[in-house]
Amino acid sequence: MSVLNTMTRSGGSSRAGRLDVSQPVSDGYKWTALFVSTLGMLMATIDGSITLISLPNIFRGIDINPLEPGNSFYLLWMILGFFVVTSVLVVTLGRLGDIYGRVRTYNFGFAVFTFFSLVLTVTWTTGHAAGIWLIVMRLFQAVGAAMLMANSSAILTDAFPPEQRGMAMGINQAAAFSGAFIGLVLGGVLAPINWRLIFLVSVPVGLLGTVMGYFKLRELSERRQARIDWPGNITFAVGLILIMIGITYGIEPYGRHTMGWTSPMVLSCLIVGAALLVAFCIIETKVDEPMFRLQLFKIRTFTAGVVSGLLAALSRGGLMFILIIWLQGIWLPLHGYTFSRTPLWAGIAILPLTGGFLIAGPVSGILSDRHGPRVFASGGMTATAVLFVLMELLPVDFPYWAFALLLFLMGLAMASFGSPNRAGVMNSLPAEYRGVGSGMSTTFINSAQVLSIGIFFSLIIIGLSSSLRHSLYHGLTAHGVSPAAAHRVSSLPPVSTLFAALLGYNPVKELLGPHALAVLPHAQQVTLTGRKFFPSLIASPFRSGLRAAFDFAIVSSILAAIISWTKSGRSPARTLPLEPTPEEGAAGDRIDEEHELTVKVPAAAGGVPMKSEAMS
Repeated sequence: MSVLNTMTRSGGSSRAGRLDVSQPVSDGYKWTALFVSTLGMLMATIDGSITLISLPNIFRGIDINPLEPGNSFYLLWMILGFFVVTSVLVVTLGRLGDIYGRVRTYNFGFAVFTFFSLVLTVTWTTGHAAGIWLIVMRLFQAVGAAMLMANSSAILTDAFPPEQRGMAMGINQAAAFSGAFIGLVLGGVLAPINWRLIFLVSVPVGLLGTVMGYFKLRELSERRQARIDWPGNITFAVGLILIMIGITYGIEPYGRHTMGWTSPMVLSCLIVGAALLVAFCIIETKVDEPMFRLQLFKIRTFTAGVVSGLLAALSRGGLMFILIIWLQGIWLPLHGYTFSRTPLWAGIAILPLTGGFLIAGPVSGILSDRHGPRVFASGGMTATAVLFVLMELLPVDFPYWAFALLLFLMGLAMASFGSPNRAGVMNSLPAEYRGVGSGMSTTFINSAQVLSIGIFFSLIIIGLSSSLRHSLYHGLTAHGVSPAAAHRVSSLPPVSTLFAALLGYNPVKELLGPHALAVLPHAQQVTLTGRKFFPSLIASPFRSGLRAAFDFAIVSSILAAIISWTKSGRSPARTLPLEPTPEEGAAGDRIDEEHELTVKVPAAAGGVPMKSEAMS
């Protein structure tokens, strides 16, 4: 076996030393790698959602009303910009990790993330300038998060033997899943104190991760010297960005349409983006050092794991937004919470889902190490589909114990899929392609989450459009609002109502405006802006859209379960050659598709395999 450059330490090595990968990694190092990589994933996913629950405080702090005409740009990009950047960059950054070192790239990501978290806290302006500053700095922060996401799984795969990777991935994935919901509670606690704290809280954690990563992590895999695939990187990034923009603005109204899917700008973004991605696939088959290793899709376990992971992300990506709107717009006000208090309590109400993630992630990983991933991955998505059915049967004004129980079980089911699936994907990859393979998998998952948000929102809006206008008009006029004002409010696109509920604003107060309210008797003002009028008005239209969204999630979950079950099936054995490295000459790595074995075939050895690693 070749020896690899590594960052070694006192007590075991020096930073300039070299490590023979045939020697086992110490238990101490494995747990250090797990701690640092999990800390990075937790921090990145917390910051992906912490702004969502803090948006009212942020916009008040910088003096912007996101519901005013023309200001939806700030709202959409503060919510989705982070996800767009991480979706676009993880493959490129995973590839750079393979070339320049996964640990080096990961540590740099920690530093970038920490620096821009600090920069976000020192916003000194207000109004539109402050909004643009926050969006741009948030995008740079997402670049650091993408470096963490792209290389975390590869570092763990390098550090842990195959029989322990499921457990390691389980802990890592539990942190990634739960971080999104922990961010809701953390934002709800910190933002009312000072909105800058939601960014400042990441700084000490980021400093700890940066320092520990630099001094404790080691490079355990060979760096593959290669040229950067600029045509592939550019066409992939621009194509995916255009599609993400199209999806983002597809939920915005266009002209007299309730959504923007017929907008020339949205259609152009989707069509041109798709064309660029097709061009990207063609480019990747022509260049010598492609960014996207399309050959990896000939590994059956890798392909099935990526596709099932994408479907699972489609089923859950928009769930957080729908649950927040359900809680903040309907359930919490009906149960005595003021609209201004609903963001924090919505985060708290969803905590059972996080509890399920934290329990099932490590447990399912450990069990899949012993018994194989297929039963747990497929069973997890089957259970998820059943739980979506049960969630659909809940009344809009549900008993909380039933809601909490279903969320907890859903967390168990989703994590039971996530950990074994991720371990199976990483185990199937040749060692030198773990960075790019991890990035490819994460790109599909992150992109699917953005797409899922667009789909869930669209289905909810379609449901609201069927009867919300009629309900709003008659509900407002019945309480003394003039027909002209009621018609104006009822004619607003349903997305305005959703955004108001999502932000924790009083929807009727925001949509009707102070002038229309001022002419009404005090008793009618109290009724219209009270805790029961709007939830009672929106409950039936919302339920219609909720069913459609959950139906989509059910179908996606069932398909993910089927693919997870069939991915371990046998197919005729084929040996798939990858391009040889310059050092190997005509020889290279070959992937045995049936058994997922990485076999070194050195030219000097006459093609006799020297060592193989099981990738079951």
